Amino acid sequence: MPGVASLADIQAIESVPLAQRDLPRSTYEVIARQAAQRPESLALLFFLQASAYRNPVTFTYREMLARIHQTANMFHDLGIGPTDVVSYVLPNLPETYFTFLGGEAAGIVGPVNPLLEPETIGEILRASETRVLVTLAPFPRTDVWEKVASIVDSVPSLHTILQVDLADYLGGLKKLVVHFMRRGQGRERLRARVLDFNRTRARYPADRLVSGREIRPEEIASYFHTGGTTGTPKLAMHTHRNEVFDSWATSTAIGAGPEDRNFLGLPLFHNYGAIAVGLGSWQFGGSLVMATPQGFRGEGVVENLWAILAHYGCTLFSGVPTLFKALLHVPVPPGTDLSRLRGATCGAAPLPVEIARQFQEKTGVRIVEGYGLTEGTSVSSVNPIEGEIRVGSIGLRLPYQEMAIAQVEGERIVRFCGPGETGTVVLRGENVFPGYRDEFYNQGVFLDAGDEGGAWLNTGDLGYQDEDGYFWLTGRQKELIIRGGHNIDPKQIEEPMHRHPAVALAAAVGRPDPRVGEVPVVYVELQPGASATVEELLAFAQEQIGERAAVPKRVYIVDALPLTAVGKVYKPELIRRQVEEVFAEELTRVPGVANHRLQVEPDKRLGMVARVQVTPGPNADPAAVEQGCREALGSYTVHFELTVG
Repeated sequence: MPGVASLADIQAIESVPLAQRDLPRSTYEVIARQAAQRPESLALLFFLQASAYRNPVTFTYREMLARIHQTANMFHDLGIGPTDVVSYVLPNLPETYFTFLGGEAAGIVGPVNPLLEPETIGEILRASETRVLVTLAPFPRTDVWEKVASIVDSVPSLHTILQVDLADYLGGLKKLVVHFMRRGQGRERLRARVLDFNRTRARYPADRLVSGREIRPEEIASYFHTGGTTGTPKLAMHTHRNEVFDSWATSTAIGAGPEDRNFLGLPLFHNYGAIAVGLGSWQFGGSLVMATPQGFRGEGVVENLWAILAHYGCTLFSGVPTLFKALLHVPVPPGTDLSRLRGATCGAAPLPVEIARQFQEKTGVRIVEGYGLTEGTSVSSVNPIEGEIRVGSIGLRLPYQEMAIAQVEGERIVRFCGPGETGTVVLRGENVFPGYRDEFYNQGVFLDAGDEGGAWLNTGDLGYQDEDGYFWLTGRQKELIIRGGHNIDPKQIEEPMHRHPAVALAAAVGRPDPRVGEVPVVYVELQPGASATVEELLAFAQEQIGERAAVPKRVYIVDALPLTAVGKVYKPELIRRQVEEVFAEELTRVPGVANHRLQVEPDKRLGMVARVQVTPGPNADPAAVEQGCREALGSYTVHFELTVG
């Protein structure tokens, strides 16, 4: 079916009431419907290594539904009911999806990032009261089991661990070598019983849900964790209605159909990969190509991506800004047939305009940038794949979802903004989550507009909407640091730093980074008379901060932090300093630049803006200098204005 080309197309879709669209009642029903309509069509293809991408393991819709039935029935037999939690700490595998969908058919699923530190994993499992955990068996060059085994006894609700063995995807000599290499591993004495996932699953019926459960759309399907700051992780609750609607509306906007083949390299502990890409592909009978357990991080995946996309005739692939920057250095080999590729979608973090421009120029592939957040299930807006892609914008709202810019006071919307006016981005619709599991975190999340249409979600992002309905982001109220699509709450850094005896005040902000968008840094003001070195404070941060991605890359010891009139740390000034420092470092490396002047200041419409004036050296080519400066600065999401001369 055709995708959206303009706001008028969205309004035309909405001329049919949503209730008449007959959406599936649950994520389980999404697969069950496709298995009934096209049982022998391919649903999922997986290859363990990029070097063997031509030899995938495949599952038809009939086979996939059978695996989901078995997995759900296994969980049911292990005592999982509609309000019980199955968590997984897994890389990208078919079993990850069987756990995700089978777990939601039996109870509630809690995806957990396997890259987190062990204690943080333990905090998430305790907060969700996990009863059954699915994770990896010991395997060479992986530390997932080691992490999990070190903390599972601290989760009082946990009674069963199911191990997925990567060796099941190996054959012959390789499998024997793995068994030899891990002799003696995995013999820890744990309180919970440990079972083999696939051997246990295979014993259960594959033709039905033995529980007889009729899943209601409003029932909770999953807990996706986001950063917490009080020792208790924030668990965002998603209902079946949330996940079904968001994946359906996203697929409708991009015109997905049964002929589509989507490439998945994003992690399945994140809603973008699990819901928008995966469940979205299956909403209309398409297929999903899953590349290696590490996804895009897998050895050889990025280097061979064009060949892989051509081999499978992929029509779409989804990534984050770091992927598209890396692909700029991977030319499309001559003769590679990408004729079926309709485009690439980008989300999770802002995409630098210059990278988008260079990518399309060098590859001929259009990047369709969108926007979403865990509290909105996954996707909330996307550039129209069939219409004008406005580089730098986050596109048009999804069909049937309200999205607006508003002036907000406390927990109330004072008024909605007109075109071009900056305010807070707010959402309302079937994809807006019911709240966090811990009621403490729900303060200020939902806003009252004084109408009878229900509460609006306060995204915490600032932006504006143009005359044609496109949305543009200009900044954040929530001060989140977004590192490669991963949200880091500054308090995750500041609170541990305040435990250092020499620290009086700490303030964490994002430092622009050409690879992951932002990396965390922290400014520190010391106690009167106290002393500490940067090296000492960095070592302290590494010990005290439980999430590896949140450990600051740099520590700045300052005499005094900038404060507002009411004594609050004024973080825009710290962000301004970071932009100025990063841009100055980049400009000094550009050949032919004799000197430069930088003026960095906030802008209501564009966020932070750097005004750059460059003077070329006496023998330098001004055009080459300008090109070099644009390439150096264009890898960042910060807006800049360049003058050469």
